[in-house]
Order: sequence, then structure tokens, then C-alpha cells
Amino acid sequence: MTSRFKKPDPAWFVHDRFGMFIHWGLYAMPARHEWIRNREEISIADYQRYFDHFDPDLFDPKEWARMAKLAGMKYFVITTKHHDGFCLWPSAHTDYCIKNTPYQRDLIRATVDAFRAEGIKVGFYYSLIDWHHPEFTIDKIHPMRNNAEERAKNNQRDMRKYAKYMRDQVLELCTQYGKIDLFWFDFSYPGEDGKGSNEWESEELYAIVQELQPHALVDNRLDLPDVGDFVTPEQFQPANGLKDKDGNPVVWEACQTFSGSWGYFRDEHTWKSVDLLIRMLVDGVSKGGNLLLNVGPTARGLFDARAKERLSGMGEWMELHGRSVYGCGPAPDGLVAPPDCRYTYNAERNSLYLHIFAWPFRDIYCPGLAERIAYAQFLHDGSEVHIGEVHEASWSGMAGNASTPVAIQVPIVKPNVHVPVIEIFLK
Repeated sequence: MTSRFKKPDPAWFVHDRFGMFIHWGLYAMPARHEWIRNREEISIADYQRYFDHFDPDLFDPKEWARMAKLAGMKYFVITTKHHDGFCLWPSAHTDYCIKNTPYQRDLIRATVDAFRAEGIKVGFYYSLIDWHHPEFTIDKIHPMRNNAEERAKNNQRDMRKYAKYMRDQVLELCTQYGKIDLFWFDFSYPGEDGKGSNEWESEELYAIVQELQPHALVDNRLDLPDVGDFVTPEQFQPANGLKDKDGNPVVWEACQTFSGSWGYFRDEHTWKSVDLLIRMLVDGVSKGGNLLLNVGPTARGLFDARAKERLSGMGEWMELHGRSVYGCGPAPDGLVAPPDCRYTYNAERNSLYLHIFAWPFRDIYCPGLAERIAYAQFLHDGSEVHIGEVHEASWSGMAGNASTPVAIQVPIVKPNVHVPVIEIFLK
């Protein structure tokens, strides 16, 4: 039963707050979405040309790790295997892996070593789905879902053999790469024509991680009600944080992309700005969550110029403002951030951080702080911010606030940073 499993300590995860997701594989070659086999219903035979020509000759994991560190990221998660079934390490349990491509060398080993050398914690993504494996039954999201001839062969396929294959591969990942801090299994879709914990044999799979990497955090996508060290909202920001069925806050991590795709998508142009990405990070921390921000490297092994520009911009901001992210969470009870702002709070420092999303005219009214502020300063340069009194006439018309606020007085011209932050030292 799942009750036999012990919960690892998430303290490092909650402290670090910011990680890099890396979606990389054969789908970088067609460069039009990592679900290309599903979207275009491509057969294994037609997809084979990408395997036959995969040769990321410009891959430099030390450069990847350097960019992640400069961006302020403290951990990373890489796709060891995605839904197409291709493995980025030389698995002994399949020929459909990196050792049989023109590149041949272990991409996971090189990446893990490079990121560890920069002090960045290691996470492995492993897809529960496998559209290449011969025993994986065709279901509602399989590329061959509309192929009647292939559907008819399902009675010749045995998901128990596939579940054993997954356990063998996860055992490899747990024993060949040293300490793994996090496992990201993806994903369950139980019900009619889907797959869940029964098909994955999730308890047995999770037991391997528990035995071999008992300290590792595991996500909540195995379809086991009592397993999941963190919750994984994808491509949206929770409105008010996340809570369990009893109303208690849970550990969570929003996984987000720079654009509309996880894998490299050459012609996709809905890229988020640096400003928006910073606000997404801050918004999550203010509600008790992390941000896992994805990069999709090219088929030659590079981060493209758009990704580099975003990472650099976030890094410049984090260099000055990381104190408002690392070790921080929601504000103490009773403190509600002013409009167009977010609070984060570091209990160890007893510091409240006011992130200003929209620049105001002179005054920011902060309820509940009148007797609590010892000192305030801009975080980017340590310059003092004046705390003024609020005339009742200017405040009385603002409904919904029972306590008279203080007025934090800011200059007319916004500081030259994406999201200005005021550090408030509490008494």
C-alpha cells in the first residue's frame, strides 16, 4: 500500500523556488512541437528519419549549466525519455536510444555532470507514455489512434511487459547517475481509452525510487492518491495558491514555457517577455509556489537566441532581486498586497518584499503595516524609500480595507529594472 512510503523533505525545493525544465529529443529536428507524432499521426516508420540523423554536434552542457546558473535557477529537470519513447541515455533495455544515433554519446551523463559542477540540483523527467514501445497499447492520445489496423493489434500487446520495461529503465536512472534530487513522471490519463496507475503499475515504479533515491521528490502524476511530493500546474498560474482537501497549503510548482511549445519550435512566435516571466515567477512565490521554466534546445544542441535573451534578462533581475525569491513565500496572515503588486516574505530575515507590477504615481497604500515597518529600501540599489502618513480623505474612499495604511512614497520615474522591489524590514 502507498502508506508504506516515506515523504522526503521538500525544504530545499521550497527554498530554491526557480528551476530549468529541458525538453529535448528527436522532435527538435522537425521543430514543430514535441507532440508532433500525436498531432500529425506519424507512424514509427516515418518518424525513423529523425532517429537516423540525430547528431547534436554543438551540444555543450557546460554552457547550458552556465546559462541556468546566471539566470538564477537552482535545479533542473531534463527529459530522459519523452512520449515518443526515445531515450537520451544508452539504456540497456532498448535500441531506441542515443547510443544508436549518429551522436552515440550519453547526453544525460554529460548534462548531469555539467549542472552538478555549477551547484545545480538534478531532476529527471521520465514519460510514462511510449509511442514507440511494441507492448504499449494504442489509446486515445496515441499517434495511431485512428488507424484501425493498428488498433486491432492491441490484443497482442501486453502492458505488463511495458510496465516492467519502465521499472528497468527507472532503475537504470536511479543507479547510474549518482544522487537524483527530483523525479518528474508524466503523465496519467485514467478512464475510458486512457491509462492510469493500474496500467503503469505505479506503486511498484514508485517503490524503486523510494528504495534507491529515498530523498528524491516525486511529482503527482503517477495517479496514486497518496503519492506526490509536489503538485504540478501546467501552463497556468493558480489564482490563490494551492491547498489540499483539508485546506492546508501544499508544495507546488508551475511548469511554464517561454512560448507555446515545450520542444524546440522554429516558427512559434508567442514568446513571453522577460518582464512577464519575472512577474510569473514572483506571482508563484507570493502564493507559495515554484517556477519550472522550460527551454527546448535545437537539434544541434543549442539554446536558440530567444531563449538566451530571456534567460539573460531574468538573470540580470535575479542578481539584484534574488533575495525576494529564494527562501521566500507568502506574506504573513493579514497582510494583503496593494493593487498591481505582490508580496513575498522571508521569515528568517523578517523581511517583506513589495514587487511593483504597475508603476504608480507617488504613493503605494499598504494596509496593516502602520505599526510594523522598521525601514524600507529599493532592493536593486539599497536606496531608502520614504514612508509617509496617509490622510484619511485619500483613503476613506477605498472600500474593503479596515485598517489605515501607510503610504510608501516612490519616485515619479520607475527604476530601470523590469519589476522594482521594495524591501520592507519588519519590526
